[in-house]
Amino acid sequence: MPRQKHAGPTTTDRSERNDEFLGGTTLRTDIRAALAACAVVLACASADAQTYPARPIQVVVPFAGGSASDVVARLILDKMGTSMGQRFVVENRPGAGGNIGTQVVAAAAPDGYTLLYSASGPLAVNKTLMANLGYDPERDFAPITLSAVLPNVIVVNQKLPPKTVAELIDYAKARPKQLYYGSVGNGSSQHLAGAYFEQVTGVQMTHVPYRVTGQMVTDLIAGETQLSFQLLPNVQAALKAGQIRPLAVTSEKRLAALPDVPTTAEVGVKDYVAAAWFALLAPRGTPPEIIARLHKEYSAAIADPGLRERLLEIGAEPTVSSPDELARFISSEIVKWRDVVRNAGITAEGQ
Repeated sequence: MPRQKHAGPTTTDRSERNDEFLGGTTLRTDIRAALAACAVVLACASADAQTYPARPIQVVVPFAGGSASDVVARLILDKMGTSMGQRFVVENRPGAGGNIGTQVVAAAAPDGYTLLYSASGPLAVNKTLMANLGYDPERDFAPITLSAVLPNVIVVNQKLPPKTVAELIDYAKARPKQLYYGSVGNGSSQHLAGAYFEQVTGVQMTHVPYRVTGQMVTDLIAGETQLSFQLLPNVQAALKAGQIRPLAVTSEKRLAALPDVPTTAEVGVKDYVAAAWFALLAPRGTPPEIIARLHKEYSAAIADPGLRERLLEIGAEPTVSSPDELARFISSEIVKWRDVVRNAGITAEGQ
């Protein structure tokens, strides 16, 4: 008998074999289930965004209570809470230059109920200062808005002879490393303002980092440190009491709260502008609708004349930006302070 020629696979055979290779019906079922699950998640997210906020919102401030960021955050969030019908509960989580609290929010659920009110240190400077943050400020957050800019104020102990910035520079040059300036920690805006001042003017001073703002101010008043490049809320009470003396503000224009104190540019220190800034952010993946709602409510709050006046009184310049503008600003600040940190040889505590 002649050998029968083996017939090639039919279309059905090929389809069945492909199904076997790819998992067949099981794979198609899994795909459909996954797509259905995604649809449910998106529907739930949309519904949540429409009813947001349904409960109080936690806002982590990665610095101690009473610090400049804490004071500014509470003023703004109180106004937002009133209009949104839910409280913003501030949780202070200080430590590691602001990294601890910032990292907490980076790992939080992106549901709009855990937010971050952070500053230039943990969001920009620390990326150069520290080898491992535990988060990436450019990737791990959904920016909402830049919130406030706080120029530094050069303040000195009342017993220190210099009465002007020019006299301070001459005094410091005659005493290399004998002037001690305090800050709230390595890499803080106060520390960087001092290091930048050294680089611009050619003086050499000694930095004294503190963990607590109150102790730093106490030592400044007592003369344990001679000067500081401070944020106004931290030293406003001491200034009003005449316990320390302001020499200049490190901004392009005078502060409304200190109208008689000149800028560094006015007293001859050119190209020297230093400031802290604060921003409101959420964990990456927070629904765009929630980001938009928070931005809208923030914009309405910051436009309130009473709130703006209160912020200006404590040396904070209120501002608002789009989420994209804040993202670009953070990236530019990382670059700006990188050279200052490296030229000064600044390292994080313990490194």
